[in-house]
Amino acid sequence: MPLSEHEQRILAELEESLVREDPRFAERVRTKTVYRHAGRQCKWAALGFLAGLAVLVAFYSQSVVLGLVGVAMMFGSAVVFERNLRRLGRASWHDLTRSRRSEEQPAGIVQALEGTKEWFRSHFFRRDR
Repeated sequence: MPLSEHEQRILAELEESLVREDPRFAERVRTKTVYRHAGRQCKWAALGFLAGLAVLVAFYSQSVVLGLVGVAMMFGSAVVFERNLRRLGRASWHDLTRSRRSEEQPAGIVQALEGTKEWFRSHFFRRDR
């Protein structure tokens, strides 16, 4: 149901006052989405899973209890990852993996790694001329 002109005017005034009072907060609200939050949570869950695996491998031979702590970390991370992945869904996954620069450039891991490759080349393979 579309908003009336009066409601649209009130909403615009509220938005303008928010931007005047706290521009940083207004920018964060404008740029953050549920998809980004869920994507960030998936990344942290993957890191937590790897940390749990490291704890399991490192401490299982010394203490079974510490090994089980690693397994519990892995299980908890997997649950968080799965829940946030469901929240993302298929359409939002395509939104996250789409190129931000333009629609004409190909998206994918090759493009994502191109900037990193150039940075490593410039910092570690300095050519003396």
